[in-house]
Amino acid sequence: MAKAPLSSDELLTHLSRDASELVLKWYRYLKTERRASQHTLDAYSRDFAGFIGFLSNHHGGAVTVALLSEQSVRDFRSYLAAKRGEGASARSTARALSTVRNFYRFIARTEGIENDAIKAIQGPKLPHRVPRPLTEDSARAVMDTIGELADEDWIAARDTAIIALLYGCGLRIAEALSMNGEQVPDGETMRIVGKREKERIVPVLPAVKDAIKTYQKLCPYALKADGPLFVGKRGARLNPRTVQATMQKVRALLGLPESATPHALRHSFATHLLSRGGDLRTIQELLGHADLKATQIYTEVDSARLLDVYDKAFRRT
Repeated sequence: MAKAPLSSDELLTHLSRDASELVLKWYRYLKTERRASQHTLDAYSRDFAGFIGFLSNHHGGAVTVALLSEQSVRDFRSYLAAKRGEGASARSTARALSTVRNFYRFIARTEGIENDAIKAIQGPKLPHRVPRPLTEDSARAVMDTIGELADEDWIAARDTAIIALLYGCGLRIAEALSMNGEQVPDGETMRIVGKREKERIVPVLPAVKDAIKTYQKLCPYALKADGPLFVGKRGARLNPRTVQATMQKVRALLGLPESATPHALRHSFATHLLSRGGDLRTIQELLGHADLKATQIYTEVDSARLLDVYDKAFRRT
């Protein structure tokens, strides 16, 4: 089954010319109109490549526009069964189905190519997942420890500044690492460009500003206004994997669960604000959520935490 990105020759060999043009048109729509992040584009590419690879093998030939429009409920179910047979998780299978649905919605709207079968397909049921934030003590421990693992002072300062942005401002790791020098806050707020180029203003604590200034002072590279703020050892924009690997080391050192990832610090930011009386609408704006439902899930986290505290306090021995 093809796993290559949409632009690769390997995938295009599974498509007829008219289907290739249609798929690339959809991809451009995701990139320019939907303004999907590169991470999202890569995920869509992999999932759709898998779908096209399945169709090519399933029907024995190049995938044409006609073939795409003629897919039946049985065909789509066979695709999902193949995903499960490969060992794909329910969440991975659901995401792949969502990608395929997105494509069919696009061609229905732009090309008038309708396929009612895809509308009848039910994805796998997913367990209800609640974000798993760190406790306030654990978050502080991460802040205090992250710099101790670096072999150079400037890298220690860089890692500390990044973690401060994730926990102190609720940034996504991609948002922090995409910052340029000109975005360093001078005042008490900072403009962040999030998913789909949506802008938001977040308050910046003095400790966060100090952490960034310390990093800027120690960094051996000239950090230009229009260049990356956070750089790696060779001076290029820092890769998220580097931060994830460092967090993994901190997690092991402090004995934290595997859920203690860089993104968990964003969860911690929201949960700790809520537990201290923050209102959902404000937290929604700070996180950059388009839908309040995405923010409401933190009420479940806070309720679960309170119940756990109650249980431990009044548990009978």
